[in-house]
Amino acid sequence: MLRKLSAQTSSTDASVPRLQTFTALDPSHALRVKRALDLTVAVTAMVVLGVLILMIAAAILVMQGRPILIRHPRIGRGGATFPCLKFRTMVNDADAALSRHLAADPAAMLEWKATHKLRDDPRVTPLGRILRQTSLDELPQFINILRGEMSLVGPRPIVAAEIPRYGGGIVEYKSVRPGLTGLWQCSGRNDVSYERRVLLDREYVRTWSLAGDIRIMLKTVPAVLNSRGVY
Repeated sequence: MLRKLSAQTSSTDASVPRLQTFTALDPSHALRVKRALDLTVAVTAMVVLGVLILMIAAAILVMQGRPILIRHPRIGRGGATFPCLKFRTMVNDADAALSRHLAADPAAMLEWKATHKLRDDPRVTPLGRILRQTSLDELPQFINILRGEMSLVGPRPIVAAEIPRYGGGIVEYKSVRPGLTGLWQCSGRNDVSYERRVLLDREYVRTWSLAGDIRIMLKTVPAVLNSRGVY
């Protein structure tokens, strides 16, 4: 039966984009279709991009050494922690390098506290910077999608330290799988304030639909090519 998914109005930020779309499926069926789409695209991507993935792995091995992949603990559906996979883009002693940098640079400390990101991150290697600017470092997350830990589209995966910053919105975040892409990635990524990131994640959950997911995936392509807000 045709059903219109009504977009809920956010009282905190009227500028948050709405995914006001239509679906011909009931919610439970739509979720099964979403999972089938995740699996189909992930398998296809791993096959089509297989050579590129191997080339990146070889470049990391030659230029940076092991490990090739990092397994960063992130919060997934239901609050479960899962290892979010990425190509390694940082030096091996990243935690120590970050501590030294923040201790020596008060401005960097303020930036880190505000966003958990640094525009001039001393931990990132030259090859890692290229991988981040092109989002190629996130290709291993197709494995997370195959495992059922992530989805193609959803809230950005967060670390445990970020949970308090979500406030009551963490309930909505934990109700779905985090995504390889999402509203945040299409809206400027690191150029977006943390508060707005939370609003975008909550808005996605509240207004989710299959058509909305497809729309976000299509918007992700130019967002990646423009490299806006990536560092």
